[in-house]
Amino acid sequence: MSSISFIPILKRNICRPKFSPIVLFRSKYDQNTAPAEYCAGLVRKSDYENFICTLLLNSGIRSLAFAVRAFNIEVARVQDNVSDMKIGRMRLQFWLETIDSVFKDEVRDHPVVQELHRTLQHHKSKELFKKNLRSLVTSRIEPITSSSFKTLEDMERYSESSVSPVHYMILQGAGISNVHADHAASHLGKAQGLMNLVRSLPHSTKARVVPLPQELLIKHGLSQEKVIRGQGGDNLREVVFDVASRAKQHLEKARSMKKKMPYLRICGYFPASICSG
Repeated sequence: MSSISFIPILKRNICRPKFSPIVLFRSKYDQNTAPAEYCAGLVRKSDYENFICTLLLNSGIRSLAFAVRAFNIEVARVQDNVSDMKIGRMRLQFWLETIDSVFKDEVRDHPVVQELHRTLQHHKSKELFKKNLRSLVTSRIEPITSSSFKTLEDMERYSESSVSPVHYMILQGAGISNVHADHAASHLGKAQGLMNLVRSLPHSTKARVVPLPQELLIKHGLSQEKVIRGQGGDNLREVVFDVASRAKQHLEKARSMKKKMPYLRICGYFPASICSG
């Protein structure tokens, strides 16, 4: 068994969260690993930037945030781990059925599922949580059957449904019901989702997938095959610039709404630094 690592968290003035030392085990699950530790370890291993952002959250919502992010990781990597479309759909269907079981108190033997069930027990608006969890799954169904986006708006819609629900649930967990906060979360999710797709390009092209809109490739005289072969050159940079510019617009919109929210409500927006970094 690998040794336990202690990550000391320094007190900051940002949002005045109550920090405490967090004990993290490896993300490989066994009977000696608690579900909460597994979720935190999985996020740390697979999504380190958001792991750091989650550590900065108030301790009251941190466990829920780790559970939600771990669930999103489990769902997102279905596409990476399967080459057969039918198998991918079956695995996503498993997660949809798992969501239903969580809200029926029928908890399956999976650490992420167990931690989700535990952290959602005392929260209201469970139907809203369920809707957002289902969105994280259903948003991945079409990308399994289609290898690209037709338009930049398609990329935005995918980002909205595959990233924004994470922010919505963190706000719900904090007891925040505010139209401005939700609006900012929507824009932040779109910005983060667009940049995730751009940053995934080197990995995606190895699987002969180009997560860029066809309309922009055509606009800049570029074919998917050239991108896959690493022959994009300046034309590819122009396509990436167009996508990044749209992401920047969403990021600026999310940040512009901070003034309409009390300081505690900014706590869920640390991931904005990932988009602008």
